Amino acid sequence: MTAQLDAVVRGAAEHVCPLPHLPAGVSVVRRRVRTVLANWNLAPDLAENALLVTSEMITNAVVHARPPAVLRLSRIVDGRIALRIEVTDEGPVAAGGRPVAYAGECGRGLGIVTALAAECGTRVHAGGVTWWAELLPP
Repeated sequence: MTAQLDAVVRGAAEHVCPLPHLPAGVSVVRRRVRTVLANWNLAPDLAENALLVTSEMITNAVVHARPPAVLRLSRIVDGRIALRIEVTDEGPVAAGGRPVAYAGECGRGLGIVTALAAECGTRVHAGGVTWWAELLPP
């Protein structure tokens, strides 16, 4: 799984990481993201919010979408410091292919993303679906 998680770092402002399509991979990617955000010296509140939003977005991709999926983090500096989080996947799994969800364990992820992001949305394109969120310092 480590080979799958090798990330491409483009400059100091972008980090791209393929997502393993395994629930156990979410925690591995979350640790990698924590390291990237620490290296970018973001405000602690922004980094914590970004980690939570990233966790929700990558979990949704692993649980509800077809592989492959890729995470892209972009630090935006244009008179402000912001962070853009994108997860691109191949689109939703057919209803019959979804894992069984336990009551109370699902359904809050998009609400968390919406609450913490300054802006968020989706973009459907030839390569699949990109879910994105832009965060600003609190």
